[in-house]
Amino acid sequence: MHTLKIRKIGNSAGVVLTGEVLDALGVQVGDQLQLVPTEQGFEVRPYSSELAEELELAEEFMDKYRSALRELSK
Repeated sequence: MHTLKIRKIGNSAGVVLTGEVLDALGVQVGDQLQLVPTEQGFEVRPYSSELAEELELAEEFMDKYRSALRELSK
């Protein structure tokens, strides 16, 4: 497990990833990452245009069928 400290960067906030973490993720400086919601919180993954498209479609589906999904969850 790696502990990250949130740091102020201008008017935003960010975290610093060590070389070990970058290697484990298979990314390098300049690459994009995705924060994917899970039941436990968020998962950090290398950016995948396929996954981004699938998540967008899932969100559209859930928005469209919000009432039906709410009823099914009872």
